[in-house]
Order: sequence, then structure tokens, then C-alpha cells
Amino acid sequence: MPTLVLRRRRPDLSEIMDDPGCDAVQLDRTYGHFRILNRLIAGWRPVYARWIRPRLLRGPATLLDIGCGGAGVPVMLASWAEREGLRLRTTGIDPDSRAIRHAGRMDTVELIQCDSQEMVSTGRTFDFVISNHLLHHLDEGSRSGLFEDSEKLADCAAIHNDIRRDDLGYAGFWLLGLAFPGSLIRPDGLTSIRRSYTRKELEHVLPDGWRCVTMPPFRLLAVHEES
Repeated sequence: MPTLVLRRRRPDLSEIMDDPGCDAVQLDRTYGHFRILNRLIAGWRPVYARWIRPRLLRGPATLLDIGCGGAGVPVMLASWAEREGLRLRTTGIDPDSRAIRHAGRMDTVELIQCDSQEMVSTGRTFDFVISNHLLHHLDEGSRSGLFEDSEKLADCAAIHNDIRRDDLGYAGFWLLGLAFPGSLIRPDGLTSIRRSYTRKELEHVLPDGWRCVTMPPFRLLAVHEES
């Protein structure tokens, strides 16, 4: 389905939760709601099945989540592995102290307040490097830096999972967002869709060695796999 209403990407828009002065109670509730929302629509189950699980079958693996927010995604992935008797050791990084403070309630993920460039400087590497809903936040320089850092940090694969901008997806989230009152899920989610890429747009900005993979519902993955 062609994107007609949202044909133009809007990177100039801002999300409320990116404001350091936004309501702390609403922000905290938003991080909590993300854990539900990511299980419903973020599409991590097929990512786990296609890339992460096959590596885990060969032995324990490590994963870094860049811009981890409330750390719901790495905790979710590690829990799926644990249920199958596999071991995925997870680390989440985020430069926002508010995110790290909220994620600190999770005791199954290593948390570090830093960005990807700072992590590169430590010399650590991980089997997998991921992000969730991060790409659309970044300007050209930050996006290029993320891809470069990811290549240095990932021994197996880097997978950046984001929203695919789509008219139908926007309409669906307009309704779904009503299920998360008292948080920033709905207003920021709608803004996120408008800031996100179409497949052609993302393919245009990917560096050499990266590819764009589409997944339902309304997902785009920027993937780099080590040979």
C-alpha cells in the first residue's frame, strides 16, 4: 500500500519524552507501557528466531541494546532464550539517566549510562548489537556514527529495528494508543511514525555492507552481518 498521507518524512518533529523537563510520572509510565507494546507490535520474535536463536544453539551469546530505554527488549529476548534452556547475556546502554534509572529495576540486564561511541572506546564487543525505535531519532551524523559503532561492536550481527512509516500503520496506532492512558505512548508513537522511514528512504541512507529487511507489522530492520 503506497504511503499517501504521510508521504513526507518529518524529522523536524519532537517527541515529548525527549524533553528533559517532561512529566516524570508520565515518562515512567511510558517506559513501563513500552514493555507491553514491544511484545505486541515491535516484531522481535521473528528477529530472535532468524538471527539470535541459531547462534544460541551453539552456546551462550552476548547482546548489546543501544538506546535501551527501559530495557524491556533485552530482558524479553533473554527470557525467551532462558525458556529454551539457552543463555543470552544482555547489556543495555543509554545516555539518558532517566532511562537508566527506570531500567535499574531490572536485575537481569547489565546497564551502563553511555552512548555507542563511549562503548566502542572500552574495547568490548558483543555477538549481537541491536536497537529498538532509535533510527528515526537520529540526524545524519548520529545515524552514520551508530552504523559505524555497530560494526565495531558486533561480532555476529547488528540489527536496528524501527518503524516503517505507513498510512495504515498510523491509523492503527491512533486507535491502539488509546489503550495506554496516562503515558506518552500515543502522542509520541504517532510522532515517531511521522519521523520514521519508508523502505526506499532507509535503503538510501544505509552504508555499504548494510541491508534493509521488512517485517510485519510495519517494521524496517537495518542489518549488518559479519561474514
